[in-house]
Amino acid sequence: MRLWMVPALFAACAAGAAVVYKWTDADGVVHFSDQSAPGAEKIVTAAPASNNGVGAGAPAAPGYPAPGQQHGSNGDSVPSIESPAKEQVFFNDDVVPVRLHIEAGLQAGQTVSWELNGKKLDQGPTTLSFALQSLPRGAYVISATITDPATGGSQSAEGVTFYVRQPSDLAPQHKKS
Repeated sequence: MRLWMVPALFAACAAGAAVVYKWTDADGVVHFSDQSAPGAEKIVTAAPASNNGVGAGAPAAPGYPAPGQQHGSNGDSVPSIESPAKEQVFFNDDVVPVRLHIEAGLQAGQTVSWELNGKKLDQGPTTLSFALQSLPRGAYVISATITDPATGGSQSAEGVTFYVRQPSDLAPQHKKS
């Protein structure tokens, strides 16, 4: 009877674990996925602590807060986008200021990557603020991720949606006399 308990216990422990694949592309960007890729390193994560099924996930990498926590073990806060504000509206001739807030500042070796509507922006690896200019009319989502190559950990700021509008050519102030 005890013989079947060992495989059952192992299966129960492994059920909460997840497999993640990590690889670096030709541009030096580190990727994580649940799908294997050529040259990917297989990582088995530990089972999450019980939280009644809410917020389950692997523990955060050292120096980064776990999901739902405001501060990590070393006091670093979750990065947040200060500007633009959520749902802020700009006109097409406005400059859109972009600024990332990190309570303890960017630590040595950490890099920042920015995305606008899912496309990487080339702002430099330590840029915390810049301006977007001449954006066409539409809705945009700006997001940022801080990566620590020493630990392989990363922390993303919540994406912020903002809008760019254009005045109508039919508006009275735009009619030519």
